Amino acid sequence: MENILYFLLWAGAFFLMMRLGCGSHVMGHGHAQRASPNTKDRGLRWIAPDTDTDPVCGMTVQTKSAKAALHEGRVFYFCSRDCRERFEAAPESYLAADRSTPAEKEHHHG
Repeated sequence: MENILYFLLWAGAFFLMMRLGCGSHVMGHGHAQRASPNTKDRGLRWIAPDTDTDPVCGMTVQTKSAKAALHEGRVFYFCSRDCRERFEAAPESYLAADRSTPAEKEHHHG
């Protein structure tokens, strides 16, 4: 009988924590963020552009199907895995080239 009371006491405590405490997230209510037209979204949200320029070859790429890499907090898109790997090996050389004119850029596709 003592074991049953002990179990019921802990089961009740667990239920209260799940219902009222931080466990309420698991139950599907509580502190969950709900989108509302009257509230501001306080989280950061980034939406990729439809197209971008591959910094290695200068080709315009569709970002949905492009290979991507993150460098110093910026996302770069590439036409191929080869261009992405070249960039990742020496990003500063391509970023310096990115500031040059398109005629100065070197095309690495074969």
